[in-house]
Amino acid sequence: MFERLFGDRRADPALADRVPPGQYLTEKFPVLHYGSVPRVDLATWDFRIFGEVDNPFRLTWDEFRALPRAQVTTDIHCVTRWSKLDTHWEGVPIQAILELAQVRPAATHVVGHAEQGYTANVPLSVLDDDVLLADTYEGEPLTPDHGWPLRLIVPKKYFWKGPKWIRGLEFLAHDQPG
Repeated sequence: MFERLFGDRRADPALADRVPPGQYLTEKFPVLHYGSVPRVDLATWDFRIFGEVDNPFRLTWDEFRALPRAQVTTDIHCVTRWSKLDTHWEGVPIQAILELAQVRPAATHVVGHAEQGYTANVPLSVLDDDVLLADTYEGEPLTPDHGWPLRLIVPKKYFWKGPKWIRGLEFLAHDQPG
C-alpha cells in the first residue's frame, strides 16, 4: 500500500524532503478545475492590476508578452494529494508586476482573479522571485486545460493557490479568502 501511495518516496530519502506527507508522486499532469474550460480570444483578452497600488494598469496580450520573462523549475503539489517534481515554467516574474504596479505599503495580500469568478488569495510575503505569471509549461504554451493563456504559479503554496485562466491581481490591505 505504501508503495502505491508514495512511490519511491520511502526508497529515496531526498524525495521525503520534497514530497509532503500524504502526497503521491506522478509523472502525469492531472487536470482539475471547477467548471468548463473557458474560450479565450487573445484579441480581446486583458490582464488587470488594481487595488492597493499607485499605478493600476491593464495590459493586452501583446503588452503582457512584452514584459520581462523568467524561467522557474519547481515541484508542484495539489491538495488532491498528487505531486509532480521538477516542472519547468516560463512567464512574467511577479517581481516585474510588483515594480510596475508600485504596491502600496498598506498592501498585505493579493487576490488572483480568474475566469468564471474563481479567486485565490495569498499573502504578499510569499511573492518571492520564483512566483510567475506563466504562459509556458515544459517549453510549450499552456494547454487550455492547464490554464491557457495564463496561470499564476506560487511554488511555496499548493497548486490551487495558482489560478488557471488568470485575468488580474487585486492588492489588498487585508486578507480576503478566495
